[in-house]
Parts: sequence; structure tokens; C-alpha cells
Amino acid sequence: MSATVAEYLKLTKPTIMLLVIFTGATALVVEGSMLAQPWRFLLFMVALFLTGGCANSLNQYFERDLDALMSRTAGRRPLPQRRLSPGSALTFSVAIGIAGLVILALFFNWLAALLALATILFYGLFYTLVLKPTTAQNIVIGGAAGAMAPVGAWAAATGTTGWLPWLMFGIIFFWTPPHFWALAIAYKDDYRLTGLPMMPLVRGERSTLRQMLVYAVMLVVTSLLPGLFGAGWVYLAFAATLGLVFLWRSVGALRSGSMERVRGLFRFSILYLFGLFLALLIDSRIANWF
Repeated sequence: MSATVAEYLKLTKPTIMLLVIFTGATALVVEGSMLAQPWRFLLFMVALFLTGGCANSLNQYFERDLDALMSRTAGRRPLPQRRLSPGSALTFSVAIGIAGLVILALFFNWLAALLALATILFYGLFYTLVLKPTTAQNIVIGGAAGAMAPVGAWAAATGTTGWLPWLMFGIIFFWTPPHFWALAIAYKDDYRLTGLPMMPLVRGERSTLRQMLVYAVMLVVTSLLPGLFGAGWVYLAFAATLGLVFLWRSVGALRSGSMERVRGLFRFSILYLFGLFLALLIDSRIANWF
């Protein structure tokens, strides 16, 4: 039983969901109203995991044949390994998606539920079936889905959205291309087998690295904008420091073109986003204390 549960959990892409949960939780802490109602805070986290996991599970369901071709996914995901049937995976995906949407609609508000539904449809269907197979800009456009957690969290807490959650959205949105394209360069041969028009295959590694640097610049600029909406010196100091390191690594990867630098940029990008949102979370608590 535990082994089967673990396979279903893999459908949700738990590593990615950890990032989604953390960015959504950060938005709730910064907004602050749910901190007095821990059960609502936790309930939203459950709903966020269920709806995000639904989108990821649908992605794996539709891409199961492509995943079987790639060394990165063939030995790790349950559908290529035939540890779950496609029908069971689809049923699971739809069930957890409905459960998450019901929680959001009944215990929070319709705006949060509609944003979650839009995210499921956009990533699970439109990105997976339309964008990814047809355009090299797939990850740029599709990155909007992964960036929605702070906006959805803010909507659940307040019934509306504001500038700050959309800035958090912008940070994740501009972070996604350099993060994912670094991975796509590292696994370029895998993606060649699938026939998907990934940027390193369509435009080449050098062009991709140049675009990654452009997005890194936009990311760092966007990361400083929360200072205009109440973020304090703790956050800004971390944002500036982490941003400089991100730019330095992006320039280094472009100049050298070495796979070691590209993989190093990918690893740092994960630490960067967690560090940036952790700084925002800490900064908001310090502001409340004083």
C-alpha cells in the first residue's frame, strides 16, 4: 500500500510542489490575515497541493510516451515504469483536482477556485498539449502556471489580488526560463529524442544562454520592486546579493559555455528562488515585530 501511495505521489511532482507550496505559503505570511487562523492556512496548503498536483499529474499522463524516451524521466516516473496504469493516473489526477477546487470554493472564495482551475487547465492541457509540442517559447509562456501560487494564496486570504502577489508572480515567471533552459541544455540529447522544440535544439545553446541572461536581468530588476510596496532592508539586501550571484553565474555560463557552469547555474537557481522568498518571509515578520 505504501509503495502504491508513493507512486501516486510521484505523479504530483513533489519536488516542484515543494517550491509551489513554499511560494504560496510566503504570500500568506506576508499578507498575514490567515496567521490567526492556522487551520485555514493549512487547509489552503492542502488545496494548493491538490490542485497543483492535479496539473502535474495530467502533464505526466499526457506525456507518458515522451517520458519513456528520456533518461531523466524514464526511470523515475511511474507511468513509463508501468507501476501505475494510465487510467488510474488520470482518475487520480481528476479526483485530487476536484477535491482541491471544492475546498477552495467552499472554505475560501470563488476567485481562488477559479484561479486554481485556470492553472490546471493552462498547464495540464494547454501547455502540455499545445504549447510544448509547437513552440520553442513553450516554457516562457507555460511558466505562468508555476508562478500563480502567490496570487492564488493572496486571493484565498483576501478575495482579491494586489501589486505584491503579482510581483511575486513576476519573480517566478522571469526565473523559470533561465532555470528550465539550463536543464534543457543539460538534457538536450534527451529532448532531441522526443522531437519537442526546446530552445537549445531550435536556436542553439549560445542563443539560449544569451536569452537566459536577458531573463536573469529582468528577474533581478523585478526582485527589487517589492521594496516599493513595503519590503524592508532585509529582503532588499538578500535580493541584491542573490541577484548579483545569479547574474555572475549567468554571465559565466554564457562566456564559457561549459556544461559544468550550466549545471551549476541550474542548481543555484533553485537555491536562489527559495532564498529570495525566505528573505521576503523573514522581512515581513521583522516588520510586524517592530
